[in-house]
This record gives sequence, C-alpha cells and structure tokens, in this order.
Amino acid sequence: MDAAPAAAEAHDGQRERFDLGVLVGDLALDEDVASDEDESLEGLRQELDDCKDDEEVANILANGIKLRDYTKGVENNIRQIELDSIQDYIGESENLVSLHDQIRDCDNILSQMETVLTGFQTEIGSISSEIKVLQEKSMDMGLKLKNRKAAESKLSKFVEDIIVPPRMIDIIVDGEVNDEYMKTLETLSRKIKFIEVDAMVKSSKALKDVQPEVERLRQKAVSKIFEFVIQKFYALRKPKTNIQILQQSVLLKYKYTIVFLKEHAKEIYAEVRAAYIDTMNKVLSAHFRAYIQALEKLQLDIATSTDLLGVETRSTGFLFSMGKESLKTRSSVFALGERINILKEIDQPALIPHIAEAKSQKYPYEVLFRSLQKLLIDTATSEYLFSDDFFGEESLFNDIFAGPIQVVDEHFNAVLLNCYDAIGIMLMIRIIHQHQLIMFKRRIPCLDSYLDKVNLSLWPRFKMVFDLHLNSLRNANVKTLWEDDVHPHYVIRRYAEFTASLVHLNVEYGDGQLDLNLERLRMAVEELLVKLAKMFPKQKLQTVFLINNYDLTISILKEAGTEGGKAQVHFEEVLKSNISVYVEELLLEHFSDLIKFVKSRPSEDTASSSDKASVSDVEPLVKDFAGRWKAAIELMHKDVITSFSNFLCGMEILKAALTQLLLYYTRITECVKKINGGSALNKDLVSISSILYEIKKYSRTF
Repeated sequence: MDAAPAAAEAHDGQRERFDLGVLVGDLALDEDVASDEDESLEGLRQELDDCKDDEEVANILANGIKLRDYTKGVENNIRQIELDSIQDYIGESENLVSLHDQIRDCDNILSQMETVLTGFQTEIGSISSEIKVLQEKSMDMGLKLKNRKAAESKLSKFVEDIIVPPRMIDIIVDGEVNDEYMKTLETLSRKIKFIEVDAMVKSSKALKDVQPEVERLRQKAVSKIFEFVIQKFYALRKPKTNIQILQQSVLLKYKYTIVFLKEHAKEIYAEVRAAYIDTMNKVLSAHFRAYIQALEKLQLDIATSTDLLGVETRSTGFLFSMGKESLKTRSSVFALGERINILKEIDQPALIPHIAEAKSQKYPYEVLFRSLQKLLIDTATSEYLFSDDFFGEESLFNDIFAGPIQVVDEHFNAVLLNCYDAIGIMLMIRIIHQHQLIMFKRRIPCLDSYLDKVNLSLWPRFKMVFDLHLNSLRNANVKTLWEDDVHPHYVIRRYAEFTASLVHLNVEYGDGQLDLNLERLRMAVEELLVKLAKMFPKQKLQTVFLINNYDLTISILKEAGTEGGKAQVHFEEVLKSNISVYVEELLLEHFSDLIKFVKSRPSEDTASSSDKASVSDVEPLVKDFAGRWKAAIELMHKDVITSFSNFLCGMEILKAALTQLLLYYTRITECVKKINGGSALNKDLVSISSILYEIKKYSRTF
C-alpha cells in the first residue's frame, strides 16, 4: 500500500502520457479479464469515464500495475484486517458477555414494566368508567339542586307575595296616610294582583286563609283613601286657597292613592273622580265669576253705536261738555295710539283688580280681555297637566272646565254684543292669535276649540262694526258735515287714524280680507271728500280742501309704520295730481295773461311767419311782469301760508308754483329774443337769476 504512492510520486512526470485510449488498449489485450467480465465494452468505458478522476485509480494506472495483481494485494490486506479484528473481538469477549447480560436484565425489567403498565391501563379504564358514572350522578344531583332552588325560589316568592305581615296590617288599619302608607299600599296592591292573576295561587290552600284578610285590608285601604282624598278636595273649596300650590305640594304627593283606587276599587274611583270634577268646576267657576266682576269695574268704555266715521260731531258745545278723560277716550275710538302696547305685554301676568281699583285706573276692554284670557290659559294649562298627572286622564279637563268656560263665554258674549270698538275687536283678534301660539308652544291642546270659537265670534262682530263705519260714510249727510273751512275735515282725520290703526295691526298678519275692506272704506271716504269739496264755491278752494285732507291722510298713514298700505299709495297719487291743479290755479290768479299767452303760442320751431309774436304782443306782458312780479310772489306766499295747514306741504307747493312760473317766464323771454326788434324790451326783462333768488328766499323763510 505504501509502494503505490511512492511510485506515483516517482513517475509524476509521466502521468500525463496515460490516457483513456491507452487504458482501453491494455484492457483489450488482456483476454482473461475480458472472458471473466460480463460487462460490455461500452459499459466498461462508462465506468472508466466515471473513475478517471479517482486519485487511487490514477496512481495504479500511472505505475503500470495490473489490476489482478492489485486486487490480490487488496484481498490480502483485507484478510489481515479480518484476522486483526477477530483478535480484537476475542479480547473484548468478556465485555460483550457483560453487555449481553445487561441487555437481558434490561429486557426482563422492561417486561415487568410492561406488565405493571398493562395493569395500570386496566385500572385507568375502570377509573374512567367510575368517573363517568360519578359525572352522570353529579349532573343528576345538579339538576335536582337547580330544580329544588327554583322550587324554593317560587315557593319563597309565593310565600312572600301571599303572606300578610302584621306590620302591613297595622299600617293599613291604624296608620296615617303618609309616605310609609303609600309604600304599604303598593305592597298590598302587588298582593291583590298576585292573588287575582296567578292561576297557581287560586288553586292553593293558602289562599283560603289569606284571601279574606287581604280583602278586608283592601276595603279598609279604600275607605281610608276615600276619606283622605275627599278631605283634600274639600280643602280646595276654602276661600283664598292657592289651588295650584295645594295640587302640586299635597295632592300629587299622594297620587298613588288614585292609582290604587283605579286598579282595585273602580266604583270608589268613579266617585272620587266625580267629586274632584264637581269641586274644581265650582271653585274655578266661582273664581272666574269673581274675577270678571272685579274686571268690569275697571272697564273704560271707548265707543258707542254713534261713534262712527261719518257721524256728525259739532265742535261747538261738544268739546266743552266733555272732560279731559272723555276727550282722551274719544280719540281712542279711531286712533290706535298706545293701545298697541297690549300686544307687547301679551305674556305679562293678569291684572290684579283690587290693586288697579285702588289706583282708580281704567282700561279699554282689550286690556281686560287679555288679562281674562291670560288667566284662563294659565289656569287651564296647570289644571290640564295636573289632571293628566294625578288621574292619568286628559279627558278629565273638559268636564272640569265646562263651568269656567261657560262663565267666561257668558261675560264675553254680553260684552261683544254691545261692542262698537272696531280697533278693540281687532286687538282682541290679535290677542287670541298670540294666545294660540303660546298654547301651541306649551303643547297644551286643551283650549284649542275654545280659542277657535272666540276667534270665530270676534271676526263677524268686527265685520259688522266695520260695515257700520263704511255705511256711515256712504250715507253721510254732506250738508250737515260741511264746514266753510279748507283745513282737514274731522271725518277725514277719523278715517286716516282708523285706517292707519288697522293697517298697523295687519302688518305682520297680511289678512287679505281686511285689506279688501279697507279698500272699500277708502273708496267711500274719497267719494264723501269729493262731495264735501264741491260745497266750496270756488274751484281753488275745492282743490285746497282736497290737498289738505289728502296730505293729512298720508301723514297719519306714514305715522302708523313704514307700510301705509295701498291707501297711502293712492292718496299720494291724487295729492300730486291736485297739487298740479292748484299750482296752475294759483299762477292763473296772478299771471293769467302771461300764462295764456305762453300756452296759446305754438312752438317756435313749428310756428309759421304769420303766427309769430310781435313786440306789441309781448311788451305789455313783459312790463306788467316786471312791475309786479315780486308783489305777486309775496301774495302767493301769503295765500299758501293761510291755505295749507301743513307748512312742509305748503312749502313744496309754493316751490312748485314758483318753479312753474319760472318755466313760463323763461319761455316768454325766449320768445322776446326771437322777435324782430325784441331787443328793445331787454331793459324790462327780469333776469332769471333774480327770480331764482326770490324762489330760494321764500324756500328759506317758509
């Protein structure tokens, strides 16, 4: 084995000369090897290819050793190694025998362990069966325990619900009605319901012993509750009793008594309910009747059936026969004034009559109406909420308030039947509307039908009174109404104040029917105004009269608010038209020849040569104007001052007249410039600047 590496190292230079072809050639020559091997030449080549990189094979081939010899050497080596191994085995035989014994002992031990484990397995199987049996017994015992607990619970509850403790008997029979009594009543109610509802109880023997006692307790409780509640109801009838405080602080505290009666004594509950209805009906009716009687002492009469727009009112004797308070009252017939404040005080507390009476105060009826309705809606709200809370019945309210509403209706219908105050009626309509909104916000519907009924009563009455005013204008006697005075007529002032009041009250509501009625009223008063104007002999006085009345009407309508309505627009148009007529009449009175000349002349552009003016035509006009124009303007100024009661309106009219005069004079000056020889008249022409100066001067002083 050592010679081969040495030979490999000795012939290392020659190793490259041996290749596969040489090896194949050598093997082909060896016939003995070819005869012993079954492998084909092709298979041998494949193996040689696989072994060509093997280092050992390469060394053998490099040394030129024959394979057979090399094989024999290898066999000898193996044989030697085998002999050495046998010697080693013989040397270790004792150890092997010991190892064999140990293995045999281990096998015996494992056999014993197997026997023990097999026994364990058998015992474990037996234990598993026992555990399963125990588990089944445990589940069975658990189910029995659960059933027993359920039975115990039901039985315990049954005993608790059906038993009547001595303490409960003492409280129901001898105790006072207080918080503890209320709790005991609840317990008794549960026991009664338990006995009546539960089918199991009806079949139990315990019921025979308990039911009579429970029934006696129920009767005793009902009797005591009835006496207690009726006594509290009677307390409501005492004079000067604050009903709401008694309801909230006392009755509501014991409202369970009513629940108990409703559930366990329906007949007694019906008696209690009827007693409360009767009590509150009488008490509230009496309160409202007394309140109305007190309010009637505070009423200030505003209008009568004769206080109409078109009714004659002579200033002589009439004004001096009336006191200051009466004059103030009469002015409120048609003017809204401070009466509008009642709508701003809509949610204020109701009047306290004895305080107002002590101060000797009087009020228009709408103030009393608001207080009465305010008291009614507040009382109704409180009673409605209490009835719902205490009795659990909203319908109870209608039975209670049938009396109070009847008292209020009787009073209101009597007042409305004799009411001729149209503004007051409209204020009441607005008050009812505001109260409807208040009840809507409170979400209290109990007075809806009542408020609707009052509203439906007010509108026909308003229409009737309004038609009285309308007919008074249509049927007015012009001869008795006419006064030889161009200043505003008192009928027109009434109309303006009346219309302004209704327009103001309709601004936020936009009632089309009211607007239509106001339009009818405007047509009637305008027709009357024209008739009154025609009573003046001169056209100029008629125009002045119309202007003064139109101007007054517009001023009053503007005072009512930013929106004077359609009437204001109409009167502004007719005022403008009449001012134009007056301006022409005023100028004709002082400069008639000049104006007629200007109006009679055609335009200079279209005029023919024969139509053109001459110096002789315009000279008298120019000189006349130059000689008296300032005096004429002064007279116009005085005329306007004495004719028109409204200085501002008079100033505007004077300015319009002077402006129109300036336009007329400008046209005649232009005519003079275009006339042949007209320059000779320049010395007599008044300068336009002079006229403008006078216009400004009067504008400042007026």
